[in-house]
Amino acid sequence: MKARYLLAWILVSLFALSACDSGTRMSEKGFRLPDGDAQAGREAFLYMQCNQCHTIKGEELPAIPGQEPPYVELGGPVTKVKTYGELVTAIINPTHELARGYAEKVVSEDGESKMYIYNQHMTVQELVDIVMFLQPYYDVVVPHYRYMIYP
Repeated sequence: MKARYLLAWILVSLFALSACDSGTRMSEKGFRLPDGDAQAGREAFLYMQCNQCHTIKGEELPAIPGQEPPYVELGGPVTKVKTYGELVTAIINPTHELARGYAEKVVSEDGESKMYIYNQHMTVQELVDIVMFLQPYYDVVVPHYRYMIYP
């Protein structure tokens, strides 16, 4: 009986602590920009010369003369859904979460992305259009796990 009260007290305490906000984090929920136009997103992607550093798995993009890899490939198989919010964040705050395996040429010495910050040059409409353009290129695949069978 005493153990039940202790367990209930712990659960209530954890719930109460999870509701506390330290004031340093921004909300991860409740924010959604409107849907964009994929064709306009492709045009904005090219206009802003995102193809200078990015390729898109399954999409033919015009080459930019004089540009050589390293290219950061977007799209393709992923093991979790690339959400709308993750794509928006990747564009407006590219250092937020760098994918593993990025070439050293695209990451600065202090571990930050060398991607140009477009926040002062991109409209919200261009942002949502680019997200709408990119999202369908990600294919969610089930990861292959190898399970050990013990006798």
